[in-house]
Amino acid sequence: MTQTPKALLLDSGGVLMRPIGGRWNPRADFEATVKAHVRHVTDEDLAEAVREGDRVMAAATTTPELNGYHRAMLEHIGVEASPELLAALVRDIPPTAVLETFPDVIPTLTALRARGVPMAVVSDAWPTLPDLHDALGLGGFFDAYAISAVLGCQKPDPRMYHHASEALGLAPGDCLFVDDSPELVAAAVALGYQGRAMLRDGDAAPNEAGVPAISSLTELLDLV
Repeated sequence: MTQTPKALLLDSGGVLMRPIGGRWNPRADFEATVKAHVRHVTDEDLAEAVREGDRVMAAATTTPELNGYHRAMLEHIGVEASPELLAALVRDIPPTAVLETFPDVIPTLTALRARGVPMAVVSDAWPTLPDLHDALGLGGFFDAYAISAVLGCQKPDPRMYHHASEALGLAPGDCLFVDDSPELVAAAVALGYQGRAMLRDGDAAPNEAGVPAISSLTELLDLV
């Protein structure tokens, strides 16, 4: 019989938050920012730049450095990656302009925190993720972060999962990992963690990884 988990390890994107407009990378203002600096660039140029960005991400073994990611996209379409343009692409904007939490997230995390459940984030992301969480109202819920750009590896590298559970001072079997990728959940289970795949919005098609699934964060309240 599976033991009741003592802690939660949560992916960020697809579990806690989502991009307004549906695209994670590049940021939603990428096209407008490039057009403001390079008048001759076309919509097709920008679409090809985004496709190149997808290829860069797919080929990376860890989350690439942000300026390098933008530079690769721009140079692919013959646009000079000037310091001014690179700075504009990472300028501070309100995170709420491009990101939002799912409706079930803050109420569920509040209830879990009231119970004293330790929680950590395990995410393929840039180092600014905790700041984004703070701006979205998620500050104070998490005891630790395992971030790919900080650790130099991505899920399913065991270091991602182990960094989080070790930061909480718990064994893998005491932790329940939640991710919107069933394959990444299966990788955690193979390492001894408990796991649930988050399949929101009718995404609960049969997952070949064969891991248990939930469709809302509120279901965790019955598991811990």
